[in-house]
Amino acid sequence: MKLYQSVRGDQPVREFVEALDDQTKGKFLRLYDLLRDYGPRLTFPHAKRITKDISELRIRGKTEVRIFYARYHGMYILLHAFKKKTQKTPSKELHIAQLRLTDI
Repeated sequence: MKLYQSVRGDQPVREFVEALDDQTKGKFLRLYDLLRDYGPRLTFPHAKRITKDISELRIRGKTEVRIFYARYHGMYILLHAFKKKTQKTPSKELHIAQLRLTDI
């Protein structure tokens, strides 16, 4: 599994996760392990397919977090993370993940 890295060397998902509170960060690490261990068998409520190519890890709790990921050349790449504040996934957030997927 890899984290998306920009051409400048930035890793926005890593930076986002490092800024989370300890409880939410712990939930992320648990889901990260589940994705690594179960791959495509990881389903709702932990993961959900968003488009043909992109799925999301779902961190529930006081802080709702979504992390978009995709399978690319046999490995998972975490593309984009954000705090979810509305019922519907903002198209802006999905667009960022789609751009990063094409950037790989």
